Amino acid sequence: MQQSKWPEQSFNFGLFFFWCYGFVGAFPPYITLFFSDKGLSALQIGVLMSIMQAMRIVGPNVWGWTADLLQRRVLVLRFTSAGALVAFVGMFFGETFMQFAAVMAALNLFTSAQGSQSEALLLASLRGDLTYYGRLRLWGSVGYIFLITISGTLLDWHGIGLVPWICWFVLAMAFMASLRFREMPIAPPHRDMPSIGAMLKRREVLAFFTSTGLMVGAHMAFYVFFSLYLAQHGYSKLMIGVLWAVGVIAEVAFFFWQAPIFHRFGVRTVMLASLLIAVGRFLMVGFGIESLAVLVVAQALHAVTFGAHHSASVATIQRWFTGPMQTRGQALYASASYGVGGTVGGLWLSDVWGRFSPQAIYWVASGLALLAYFAARLSFHWQEKDAPPVRA
Repeated sequence: MQQSKWPEQSFNFGLFFFWCYGFVGAFPPYITLFFSDKGLSALQIGVLMSIMQAMRIVGPNVWGWTADLLQRRVLVLRFTSAGALVAFVGMFFGETFMQFAAVMAALNLFTSAQGSQSEALLLASLRGDLTYYGRLRLWGSVGYIFLITISGTLLDWHGIGLVPWICWFVLAMAFMASLRFREMPIAPPHRDMPSIGAMLKRREVLAFFTSTGLMVGAHMAFYVFFSLYLAQHGYSKLMIGVLWAVGVIAEVAFFFWQAPIFHRFGVRTVMLASLLIAVGRFLMVGFGIESLAVLVVAQALHAVTFGAHHSASVATIQRWFTGPMQTRGQALYASASYGVGGTVGGLWLSDVWGRFSPQAIYWVASGLALLAYFAARLSFHWQEKDAPPVRA
């Protein structure tokens, strides 16, 4: 049944998503250029960005467990927002690889929790009805577009040294937005609800997490290396920002129309299609770096390879992890995909960049996306065999 009105605290969710994912627009695309300006090698930069992903193995689970234990999700969200703001100060003083590594570890211990915590709060507010999920989540994409575009413009005017100041300001605004949230009651578990440990032993769950890990590992070719790859081929910082923004504008369009798309096609079809399209997207970037038109089309496909895939993943997690397990379910998703998948993918692609060529990482990423497709097919096969199929 469709909700008759917007969920409680809708404005607060939109505002927090704007600044939380605005940080993602200001930080990963440009911090790699900042590190390069500090004299770090592509391999060192790849390791630093992999630390960012590695902390997603630890952070979401630590903070998710804490939030569920205390039943104070908003308190944990505020604490991690404040912690990120303090930890980022070290970025202003870093000069060496080891110093930046320490800052990245501390910073991402806190920021890694913000996505899963806010998603769990939103899902609790939606009470199982995802009708408004996309239209609230799209404000994160709007923030991303705004920050990546304005940051690229400011950096072209004032230089790459402005990156830490922009990012610290965005983190401050995210912390201020977190203060607006009110705690929400957590639904009690059903008597027949399995434990987290029991869920992780189910073969369809393991296949699902394997697929999301491979997909995010493949996307590290974008998250870590896309800006460096474009800069290497002569694209300006503003154009780099514009190309990132193209992808997120397309993502916004998907989030807006998410409900009718899922209603028409279902979670299974949307997820499998997103994985196959990702295979082609990576090949387009690998072979078409000299063509702006090809890059624009490839970036527009971000609507599918991220927006559709992420939404289908959230819908699947929502089916398996509900009530008091909601936060830990989102944390496990973040850890398996962005944590394990992102770390391994980032380190492997860093090695491929150094051993072979920048172009080669997109060939490898295409292969990872194809493996993710087969893992997802296996997960859905087992879901249909052992339980009712996942639908939106």
